[in-house]
Amino acid sequence: MAVCARLCGVGPSRGCRRRQPRGGPAEAAAADSEPDTDPEEERIEAGAAAAAGAPGGRGAGPQSAARCSLLELPPELLVEIFASLPGTDLPSLARVCTRFRRILHTDTIWRRRCREEYGVCENLRKLDITGVSCRDVYAKLLHRYRHILGLWQPDIGPYGGLLNVVVDGLFIIGWMYLPPHDPHVDDPMRFKPLFRVHLMERKSATVECMYGHRGPHNGHIQIVKKDEFSTKCNQTDHHRMSGGRQEEFRTWLREEWGRTLEDIFHEHMQELILMKFIYTSQYDNCLTYRRIYLPPSHPDDLIRPGLFKGTYGSHGLEIVMLSFHGKRARGTKITGDPNIPAGQQTVEIDLRHRIQLPDVESLRNFSELSRLVLDVRERLRQEQQQESGLEDGGAGGRQSPREPQQGPAQPGAELPAEKVGEAGGAEAAGAQPGQGQPFVLPVGVSSRNEDYPRTCRMCFYGTGLIAGHGFTSPERTPGVFILFDEDRFGFIWLELKSFSLYSRVQATFRNAEAPSPQAFEEMLKNIQSLTS
Repeated sequence: MAVCARLCGVGPSRGCRRRQPRGGPAEAAAADSEPDTDPEEERIEAGAAAAAGAPGGRGAGPQSAARCSLLELPPELLVEIFASLPGTDLPSLARVCTRFRRILHTDTIWRRRCREEYGVCENLRKLDITGVSCRDVYAKLLHRYRHILGLWQPDIGPYGGLLNVVVDGLFIIGWMYLPPHDPHVDDPMRFKPLFRVHLMERKSATVECMYGHRGPHNGHIQIVKKDEFSTKCNQTDHHRMSGGRQEEFRTWLREEWGRTLEDIFHEHMQELILMKFIYTSQYDNCLTYRRIYLPPSHPDDLIRPGLFKGTYGSHGLEIVMLSFHGKRARGTKITGDPNIPAGQQTVEIDLRHRIQLPDVESLRNFSELSRLVLDVRERLRQEQQQESGLEDGGAGGRQSPREPQQGPAQPGAELPAEKVGEAGGAEAAGAQPGQGQPFVLPVGVSSRNEDYPRTCRMCFYGTGLIAGHGFTSPERTPGVFILFDEDRFGFIWLELKSFSLYSRVQATFRNAEAPSPQAFEEMLKNIQSLTS
């Protein structure tokens, strides 16, 4: 009734008795044209002159009514007004009267909604050739599948993945993002389509599976619940190749690694690659996806958070999400491996404990770097004991040196002033960074990519997660977080004597912002719980 009162100038006590059932744009778009005469519209027009102008619909003359009634406006002006409203509001207009319903059949209105709400920049006029209207595109394609737009993580066991569902012209396409070929971490991301949705005819949208090498074929999408949907291929024979599994494996290997099996001499790496192919290919693009958000940004963040590509030894390149949480930073795996699966927190950085690296010649000595880092870890352990003793009245609270990942009990605490600059090189995180200092990896530390930066801005104490195959016996071990620049950082895993280099994913993702910081934190917990 409130909609009628605003649009027609008729209050609930006068003339208009039409109910306002709820509905979506699809219902408004599917409404058929009504006869030109509508008794209810005649009542609205007859009552508008007496009703408009004063509360309750009294005390206005015919001239005042003409100024206040939308029904008196010319159709072209109504088209402009309706086109400026959100598409979700238009079904209410369609139920006001027959005239509004007829006007809402104007494609100009829906063309503008497609462009402003979903970024469709195609020339939608060419749809006339196929008999599909902009109204059909909005209601049966864009609005219907709006809930799957954004970033998603597929449930592929420990491997995970990154899916970006976007409106691409007159299609909705699910693009799987893949890291560049190992070890070229600075190369751009690769991507391939897994499915697409488009409108072939006026009846309903068509879902097609794009997996395999035999072109689009029949598929299905089901929205399971909020922030979760699944895909299914109905013609998995299109995924098979004439040369059998051997040909499928060689084709997958060229796409995934950019090489043949003969080019990979490391036997352990060959086993990991074959294992991944067998595991991932069994899904046949029948997957469940869970929504992920990009991390929120704050002015005091060390660098801009986001997605990064990182080197992980024989596992190749993986995608990691860097986020900031007060005085700590976390790297969460979006893609993973059999040792540390997707969803787990691969590194944690303590931004309160900065490490001042020695000169280049001393840095080449692994023992010197190890001494600096272990000194910081010991200090953290002592602080934990002191704080635990204060909380427990001096009884209990002792922690093992194997648990450095928890850090001090008070996340906002700063190092005491007397400890800044002590042996071990720890500094307050708030210290002003210099212009950069020379950096070189210590002798004996392995790296998949020798083309790492030779200067760094600053370094911090951190811990990295390591585990056996199948995520057995996971533990956090000390390491060094090295910030090179705004788009690159590294991590030295002391126990593994290994170095990982991370480079920012230079891509723009729409519909990926978290609605709130709490929603982002909840998302991190959810994806981690799936593989814990």
